Amino acid sequence: VQLQACGGGLVQAGGSLRLSCVVSRSIVSIDIMGWYRQAPGKQRELVATITRGGNQNYAEYLKGRFTISRDNAKNTVYLQMNSLKPEDTAVYYCNAQIFTDRNYWGQGTLVTVSS
Repeated sequence: VQLQACGGGLVQAGGSLRLSCVVSRSIVSIDIMGWYRQAPGKQRELVATITRGGNQNYAEYLKGRFTISRDNAKNTVYLQMNSLKPEDTAVYYCNAQIFTDRNYWGQGTLVTVSS
């Protein structure tokens, strides 16, 4: 399973970005798809996950600013990020959890939010 994340870039505070994660196989049977991020000098942390059944889970600190979604027909998971803040600056990683197999990670896409 290969994951290709894209959509990162430089944006001003208050702006929006949409990240995409394209998976090399059907995501219908992938148990959990998620986004994580790692800021410089910090540990990787959960941003959001979405289950095979469509249940979403978000980090508490996001307070409704981000939305995760999945398009099974396109084998793609999205992360819509609104009202971005400088503290959202990080490398964002796509993750696929297959309970009977293992975790898979994408290469990461850099999001930089300027103040």
